[in-house]
Amino acid sequence: MGLRQDIRNETVAGLSLRPVIRVLATSSVRQAAAKMREAGLGLVVVVDEYDKPLGRFSERDLIRLLAKSTAAIDDPVSRYMTPTEYCVKINDPIQQVFSRMEVYGRRFVCVSNEEGTRMVGLTGQKGLMEYVADHFPRQVKVQELEPKLYMEDREGA
Repeated sequence: MGLRQDIRNETVAGLSLRPVIRVLATSSVRQAAAKMREAGLGLVVVVDEYDKPLGRFSERDLIRLLAKSTAAIDDPVSRYMTPTEYCVKINDPIQQVFSRMEVYGRRFVCVSNEEGTRMVGLTGQKGLMEYVADHFPRQVKVQELEPKLYMEDREGA
């Protein structure tokens, strides 16, 4: 099978998933920013008390918000989040990840359980590229690194 057929038939469960940094919808923007900084990620997923994904809040959202008003830092993050239309379910075809990323212009896509009621991870550009490299190694050209003790060609003038 080829890549096009595989991404239509295989599920999101076959992609590598990144951990989800969660914040409750009632958390403040300040708390969301602190969680992002602590985790070293530029994105938190906003969830309800049952861990159902409601939306996302990113560094970009934070920058836009603070450029308008620094007073909003103590407002609930749910007021400024982006809704969850970009989520996929773990049993959806991988093609859905490509589609959501393209349609919504996102680098990451939230992955929920089969019912869509609980977050299980994030995937995106990196997960898709790892999938392609793992399943089609002959088509992905990778140059082996060799230690060189000297320069073969002279650089410069």
